[in-house]
Amino acid sequence: MTLHRQAQELLESFASATGDGPPPERSVEEMRALSGGFRQMQGDAAVIGSTRVEKIPVSGGFVEATVYEPVHDAKGLVVYFHGGGFVLGAPRDFEVLYHALVAQSQVRLVAIDYRLAPEHPFPTGVDDSYAGLLWSAEHLANGLPIIVAGDSSGGTFAAVAARRARDHDGPALAAQVLVYPVTDHDFSRTSYDEHGDSGLLVGKSDMEWYWAQYASDPAVRDGEDASPLRAASFEGLPPAFVLVDEYDPVRDEAKAFADRLIDAKVPTVVDYVADQMHGYFTMANMMASADESIARVAAYIRSVVHH
Repeated sequence: MTLHRQAQELLESFASATGDGPPPERSVEEMRALSGGFRQMQGDAAVIGSTRVEKIPVSGGFVEATVYEPVHDAKGLVVYFHGGGFVLGAPRDFEVLYHALVAQSQVRLVAIDYRLAPEHPFPTGVDDSYAGLLWSAEHLANGLPIIVAGDSSGGTFAAVAARRARDHDGPALAAQVLVYPVTDHDFSRTSYDEHGDSGLLVGKSDMEWYWAQYASDPAVRDGEDASPLRAASFEGLPPAFVLVDEYDPVRDEAKAFADRLIDAKVPTVVDYVADQMHGYFTMANMMASADESIARVAAYIRSVVHH
């Protein structure tokens, strides 16, 4: 199957607006400015009940967390970690996605504004994320089922948070939602060969650059907190929804993660999207595929929290 027409059109418009050139040719500041431009293209967000910002204590200070409340009583709590290659993004950039999940799933969603690399390299982001989960479980869950979720590098953090929750006696999680998660640092996989340098939003050079900002010391990349696919055991992890897309350099590691969950007898839904690229999921209101995938994630969340 070929890349979805809307994805092709977006790539063409993005290239004409920004010029060509992978991240190694741009500064962190330039990359952050580019990534922040998608929100203004997305239009209005779905109506929800309310939004507020909380401060969460972490090692060395505080991070902010934005709490999105549904119109009616929440049936569950979703702790969400945004993507952005460990380097880019903030909750405000993804509010259309968050509003959609809250409105469609009737959940309280808290988006953790973890500290970014390279200013705060590994393990700061993953530690902030787990601290955000612990704080949210204590202050926001109120007995509701808890789900961790994330896309791309946020999927990394969600997967690690789920494993830490298993290994450190909590919090108990009802599920984990991983959207094309980055689970390893092996750039020799087939999906890197097929889609690593094909003009997509995220290619091999992009991923190498992100990893260099986040974990410049290759020795730390093999650890399970950096590369959750390399964890010794997957037994006892919470049920999972794993979205894997075809036109994606991290396709194979996301699929390998899902396979390990299945091998460990963890109830796992694999949602395979044959005509989309890394990054599309957060483009609510811009791509029909994004809206459809968000609806499927929301349906999975509903099935968990309304069980």
